[in-house]
Amino acid sequence: MQPEISTNIILDPVFIFIFHLGVSGAAIAHVISQYLITAILFWRLMAQIDVVPPSIKHLQFGRFLKNGFLLLLRVIAVTFCVTLAASMAAHLGPTPMAAFQVCLQVWLATSLLADGLAVPGQAILASAFARKDYNKAAATASRVLQLGLVLGLILAAALGVGLTSGAKLFTRDASVLSIIAMGIPFVSATQPINTLAFVFDGVNFGASDFAYSAFSMVAVAVLSVMLLSILSASHGFIGIWIALTMYMSLRAFAGFWRFGTGPGPGTSSGNDL
Repeated sequence: MQPEISTNIILDPVFIFIFHLGVSGAAIAHVISQYLITAILFWRLMAQIDVVPPSIKHLQFGRFLKNGFLLLLRVIAVTFCVTLAASMAAHLGPTPMAAFQVCLQVWLATSLLADGLAVPGQAILASAFARKDYNKAAATASRVLQLGLVLGLILAAALGVGLTSGAKLFTRDASVLSIIAMGIPFVSATQPINTLAFVFDGVNFGASDFAYSAFSMVAVAVLSVMLLSILSASHGFIGIWIALTMYMSLRAFAGFWRFGTGPGPGTSSGNDL
């Protein structure tokens, strides 16, 4: 991910300030960085495996389409909740919207750290399941969850202190800063919940439990949309963050419930997979 991030950091000021493209320039820089990392990953993949199989039967289109549809459904549910929250903040006015975006971007940025922990765990789990080594799968899942909780607590402390004193790095507007201060407790306090939710996702993906991941996320999204609509109308900016906190809590609970009761690394056997 470093080439993507580096490219984005370099191109953002070029397109925004030199070419004076503003928000469009930021979008262009992001698109270019995404194409760059895709090309690099594809090139690395070609160096290790045969991208084109000897027979079309080996492509397993049915399996990819099924799992791809489930993951697409899940991504739509996740994206819709966050997008709706931003829309609700925009209805509150430009100042709350600016404060919300600062808090949201920090909130989302820290999720990349949780993803960085979940992805290797996902790969190890998939390898363990392929070898039918269910003891290793269970041990890996437990260790990754422990590390996720520790990471969440560290992030909570770091953001609680750092964002309180460093909010002026994002804006000098006093009214925006005052609203950001209202969102900081939610951004920091939800970090352990967020990291566990992302790690549980990685565990489910590693166990190829795509159907549960998709449909549970849709159910969580439906409840979260209702909460966002009600709480944003009654409590404004704070209500949106309460709803987002409950949204991530529901995601973590769904993962925890599956980990303990469903087929996968949290049970004594993965034979159902």
